[in-house]
Amino acid sequence: MMGHSLLCMMGFFLLSTVICGNDEDNTTHSQDADKSEEEQTTSVPIKPTVTLQPSWPQIYSGETVTVRCEIQGGEGAQWTYGWRRDQVNIGETSSEYRIITVSESDSGGYSCCVGRSSSWTEWSDTITLRVIAPPKPTVTLQHNWPQIYSGETVTVRCEIQGGEGAQWTYEWRRGQSSIRSASSEYRTISATESDSGGYSCRGRRGSSWTEWSDITTLTVLPPPKLTVILQPSMTQIYSGETVTVRCEIQGGEGAQWTYEWSPAKLNTHETSSEYRIIRATESDSGGYSCRGKRSFSWTKWSDITTLTVLSPPKPTVFLQHDWPQIYSGETVTVRCEIQGGEGAQWTYEWRRDHSNIGSASSEYRTIRATESDSGGYSCRGKRSSSWTEWSDITTLTVLCPPKPTVTLQPSWTQIYSGETVTVTCEIQGGEGAQWTYEWRPDKLNKRPTSNNYRIITVTQSDSGGYSCQGRRGSFYTQWSDSITLTVSSPPKPTVTLQPSWTQIYRGETVTVRCEIQGGEGAQWTYEWRRGHSNIGSASREYTINKVTESNAGEYSCRGKRSFSWTKWSDITTLTVLSPPKPTVTLQPSWTQIYRDTTVTVRCEIHGGERAQWTYEWRRGQKNIPETSSVYTINRVTESDGGGYSCRATRSSSWTEWSDITTLRVTVPIKPTVTLQPSWTQIYSGETVTVRCEIQGGEGAQWTYEWRPAKLNTPPTSNEYRIITVPQSDRGGYSCRGIRDYLLTEWSDIIRLTVLNKPRPVLTVSPSWLSPGASVTLNCEVEHPSAGWSFYWYKAVPKLKTYNYKSSSYELLPDGSGTAQDSYIIHGQTHTAGYVCRAGRGDPEYHTDHSQPKFVWSADVHSAASLTVSPDRVQHFTSDSVSLTCEGNFTEWRVKKFSEDGRLYSDCRRMTGSTCNINTSKSDTAVYWCESGSGEFSGAVNITVQIIKTRLRSPKGKFQKISLKPDYYDYHYYYYYVPILVSPVHPVTEGASVSLSCSLKTQKILSNVFFYHNHKLIQNDTRGELKISAVSKSDEGFYKCQYSGRESAQSWMSVKVTASGADSSSSPVWLMVGLVCGVSLIIILLLLLYRCRQSKYSCFTRSIQSESHSPGSSTNHGVNQNETHEYNSLHPGTNHIYESVTQVEDNRNGSDEHQDVTYALIELKNFGKKRKHHKPEQSAVYSEVKTGAAEDSLMYAEVKRPKKEKAKKKAGKSSPAADAAVYSEVTLGSFPGQ
Repeated sequence: MMGHSLLCMMGFFLLSTVICGNDEDNTTHSQDADKSEEEQTTSVPIKPTVTLQPSWPQIYSGETVTVRCEIQGGEGAQWTYGWRRDQVNIGETSSEYRIITVSESDSGGYSCCVGRSSSWTEWSDTITLRVIAPPKPTVTLQHNWPQIYSGETVTVRCEIQGGEGAQWTYEWRRGQSSIRSASSEYRTISATESDSGGYSCRGRRGSSWTEWSDITTLTVLPPPKLTVILQPSMTQIYSGETVTVRCEIQGGEGAQWTYEWSPAKLNTHETSSEYRIIRATESDSGGYSCRGKRSFSWTKWSDITTLTVLSPPKPTVFLQHDWPQIYSGETVTVRCEIQGGEGAQWTYEWRRDHSNIGSASSEYRTIRATESDSGGYSCRGKRSSSWTEWSDITTLTVLCPPKPTVTLQPSWTQIYSGETVTVTCEIQGGEGAQWTYEWRPDKLNKRPTSNNYRIITVTQSDSGGYSCQGRRGSFYTQWSDSITLTVSSPPKPTVTLQPSWTQIYRGETVTVRCEIQGGEGAQWTYEWRRGHSNIGSASREYTINKVTESNAGEYSCRGKRSFSWTKWSDITTLTVLSPPKPTVTLQPSWTQIYRDTTVTVRCEIHGGERAQWTYEWRRGQKNIPETSSVYTINRVTESDGGGYSCRATRSSSWTEWSDITTLRVTVPIKPTVTLQPSWTQIYSGETVTVRCEIQGGEGAQWTYEWRPAKLNTPPTSNEYRIITVPQSDRGGYSCRGIRDYLLTEWSDIIRLTVLNKPRPVLTVSPSWLSPGASVTLNCEVEHPSAGWSFYWYKAVPKLKTYNYKSSSYELLPDGSGTAQDSYIIHGQTHTAGYVCRAGRGDPEYHTDHSQPKFVWSADVHSAASLTVSPDRVQHFTSDSVSLTCEGNFTEWRVKKFSEDGRLYSDCRRMTGSTCNINTSKSDTAVYWCESGSGEFSGAVNITVQIIKTRLRSPKGKFQKISLKPDYYDYHYYYYYVPILVSPVHPVTEGASVSLSCSLKTQKILSNVFFYHNHKLIQNDTRGELKISAVSKSDEGFYKCQYSGRESAQSWMSVKVTASGADSSSSPVWLMVGLVCGVSLIIILLLLLYRCRQSKYSCFTRSIQSESHSPGSSTNHGVNQNETHEYNSLHPGTNHIYESVTQVEDNRNGSDEHQDVTYALIELKNFGKKRKHHKPEQSAVYSEVKTGAAEDSLMYAEVKRPKKEKAKKKAGKSSPAADAAVYSEVTLGSFPGQ
C-alpha cells in the first residue's frame, strides 16, 4: 500500500511539471495557431459538463455544495482537471470541488476543462452557483378564522418561500416550549383552550437552519351560544303569511357555519342560518332551536323560540240599518269587521257580486240607494303580504216599495163555523219598520189601522174577499191581492189501522189513526173511544207498542179545532192473535253434508205469508249477518257445521226462536308426503326415506296406499326407506290413508329428483406463482346446498398409470371435512397438483374426486427440472422439439396442459427421460416433468406458430394484395409468420440475453421492430435485441415485427438474485498501485514529448465542428416506470449518440431508483483535408447501473476497429473488426474504507 502511494505522488509531481511547462510555451506556440489541421494526429477530446450537488435552484449560506466536472464517455481514464470561477482559475485539480460551508461569496459561474495525455478539452459551459441567506419561514393557520372554538380541528402550517422542492426538517415552538413535530404541518384534531398560544417554526435543509419565524397567535374559545329570532316578531302569525326563522351566533361572524335545526324536518332542505317559510301553515307551529357546526365542532343547542300559526280570521259584513231589504232612496252603510284583528294595520278589499269596489276602508256607505246597489257584499283584509279569506256574502236588496199580502190565521183552506179567524196584512221585507195599514172591506177600517183583524166566532156571513195596503214614511204600497175566507159546517172523521194487516200478532206495534178529510194543516184535538169507553188520548194517532189480546176491540174518534167538534167516526175493529213459531229446514236434507257442497238453510213461518218479515239467524249462540229467509252456503266447510235457528220480526215484534236444526259437515282428510332428508336433489347412492303423514289422524289405525304402485309390495306402512337410491326411483310420490271404510284424499305429489354422483370442480388461484406465494383452492359442487363438508388432497402421480384416477392422494394438513369451500396453502414454491371432494349426510355420502388442478412455478432449482431444445418459447409447426427431464430419478413422465384446458398425461414419443414432439398447433401448452417419487419440475410455456392463410378469390374474384405471400395455391395465399426467439426459462438478473426474430425459412438479420409490453423499444437496422445486463424492469411480454408480420408475444421472466461487492486483499491493491504508478510514469513521459512537438496550447485549442443536419428523435414509453430515449444523427458527424433509461427498481420493496445509461459513441478519423469519411462501425456499448453497493454492476461491451494499413489512401477506412472487450465492474467499498 505504501508503494502504491509513493508511485501516485511521483506521477502527480511529473504531471504538474508538464502543465507548468505548457504554460511557459504558451506564447511560443500561439503564433502557429493558424496552421492547417492536416498536422493533427490525435482526435479532439469531448467537452466536459459541470454539475451541482445538490441540484437545488437556490443554495443557502452554511450548506455544503459539491461542484462536479463530468466527461461523458471518459470513464476509466486518468484525467487532470482545471477549474475557474468567473473566469478566474481555482487551485483545484480533482473532478470535484467541495465547499463545506458555502457563503454568498462563493456565488459565481463555474466551469472546468480536462486534460489527458497531451490533449485538453475546451472549457465547459458555465454553471451558476447562487448562494443566498436562508429564508425566514412563515406560520399560517388553517382555517384562517378570527376565533377557533374548542373541539374544532386546526392546522398550523410552516411555509418557506422559495424553498419548494427541497427536503426540509421542521422544528416547532408554542410560546418558548418545543413541540414534537418534524413536518411542515402541526395538526390539532380537537382543539382545547390549552392549545392557545404563540406558534413559531424554523426549517433545516442539510445541516443549515433558517431563523425562527414570527409568532402567530392561536386563540381557542368556548363554543358560542346561539339565539333563534322570528321575523316578523308578531305574537300571532296567520297561515299563508311569510315568516323567517333566523339562527344568530354572537361572535361567529365571518366563519363558514353549517346549521342544524330542530325540529329535524328542517334539516331535509335547510342548513343555512335562515329558514324561510313562504306560506306558513298550522303544521309549522312549534318550538324552534338551532346549533352551528364549523369544521367538525358543534355548538350547544339554542333556547327554544315558539312559533304560533293560526288560521286567518274570517271577516264579517254588517248592514246599517239592519233591515234585510232596503228601498230605493234610503241611506245604507256596509261595514267589514275582523274579530281578533284589532290593533293591526289592515287594508280592506270589497266585492259586490264578485266585482271589486274601489274602497280600502272598513266601511262602504251609499247615500241614496238604488236598485243597482243591490247584490252580495263581501270583504277581506290584508296584513303584511297575507290576505284573510273572503267573508260570507251579506246580501243587500234594494227594492221598490213592496206589495202587501193578506193571510188567514189559521191558514186552513176551510174554516168551520164557530172557530176564531185572524186576517193579517204582511209586507215581505218590511219587518221592523213602522207601517200603517188600510183594509178592504171598509168595515175593517173602523178599527185601529193595525196589520191584523180578529173574528172571535166566525159565521158563514164572514165569508168574502179581504185585501190591504201599507204606508212607511211618505209612500204607500200597492193594494194586496184579495184572499177569500170560506166558512162551512164541520166534517166527519175516519179511523184507520197502521199496519193494515188482516192479522196483528201479540207484541207487535199498531197505530190507530183518526183522519179528517179537508182538515189538513189545522191544529186538531182528538177524542177516542174503544167500544163505549173513552181512551185517554188527544192526539191524532193512538199507538199501542206491544199489543195484547186485551187491546182488541171497536175504535172510533172525533176532532175539535178551535172550539168546534166534528161528529163521531164510524167504528173500526182491531183483532190480536198469538205470534207463529218459525221452522228451519235444510236443502239438501242429507244426514251428512260433504265439504264444498252447496247448502241452503231456510226459515219458514206458517200463516205469515204476504207479510214483510226481517229474519235473524244463529249458528249455536253466534249470530250470522243474514236478514233474508234463505241462508245459502256455496262451498260448505267444517266451520259451517252446527245448530241453526232463526226468528223473524214484522214491524217491531219478534217471533220466538225456532227449534235448532243441526248441519253436520263431513271432511275427507288429505295426507302429506315428506322426504327425509329434505334436500332438493338426491344423488344416486344416498339414503332417502319417503314418509306419509296424516295431520289430525294420530292415534288411529291407518293403512296406507302409495303411488307409484311398486311401493305397495312391502307392508303398507307410512314410511318407505330406500337405502341406496338409484336413478330409477326418481319421480312423483303420493299416498292416501285407509281406516275402516273411510278413504282420505290422495296427497299432493312430491317429486324425488335423483342425480348422478357429482364430481366437484376445483379451481386454483393463481395458476402461475412466484416462489413462496400463497395458493387458494376453491371446491364447488354443481348444486350447492347446506351441509357439505370438503376434503383437500395433494395429487401424487404414479407413473405406472396414464391418468390420475388411480393416483395416490395425500390429505393436506387440516384438510379433512372443512366447512368452508376454500383452502389456502402458504409458502408454495414448486409446481404441484391438487384434488378435492365433498361429503354430506349421516352416514356421510361422498362425491367423486375432482379433476386435478395445477399451480405452476417457473423455478428451475427444484429437485426435478425440464430443459427444452431448442431453448426458446415459440416454435414453428413441424419443428422437432425435445423436452428432457433431469434429476436423480429413474422414472419420468411429461405432463401437458393445453390451451383448451385439457390435461394430457402421456408423451407419444418418450425415450428415457426425453419426450420428442413434432410440433403442431395442439402442442401449444404448459409442460412439466413428474418423477416416479412424485417430484415436479418447474413449468414452461410452449407456443406453436402456424402459417397464416388468406382467401385468394372471395366472391369469385381475385383480390389485390399489399403483402407479398411466401407461396400460394389456387385458393389461398400463405404467409410465414415470424417467431420471437426468447429463452424458455427465467433469466437471472444481471445476465445478458439476446432476442431475435426468425422466419421458418431463415433468420432475420436486420430491420426488425421489437416490442416490450406492446410498446416499441427498438426500430433500427439491427436484427437482434441485446440486453447486456437484465434487470427486473426488463420482465414482461415481448414480440417482434418484420415486414408487416408480427410474431406472437412471449413472457420473459427475470429471476432476482442477491449480489454483493467482493472485497479484494491488500496484495491485489499493491499490484494495482505498482502497475498504475509505472503506467503514469510512461504516460507522463509521452505527454512531455508530445507537448514539446505540439503547435497548440493545452488550454486554448479550439476545435471547429463540421456542420451537420439533425436526425430524428423518437421517444417510446415501455411501461409506467420505464422511459427510453433514442437519439440518432446522420453518419459523418463527430457527435455522441446516447440512450438513457431510468428504471424504478422495487426488488427490495423500496422506492429507490436504478439509473441505466446506454451510450453509443461513433469515433471518426479526420484526414488531412478534412474530408468526410464513411462511418466506422466502431462503437462502445455500455450499461451503467447505480444503486446500492451490492446491486451496482457495470457491464460494458467495446468494439474497436483494427488499425489501418499504412498504404491506405486518405479518406477511406476499413470495416470495423468484431473484436469486443467485455468487462464487469463491481462498485463497492475500497479496502480500508
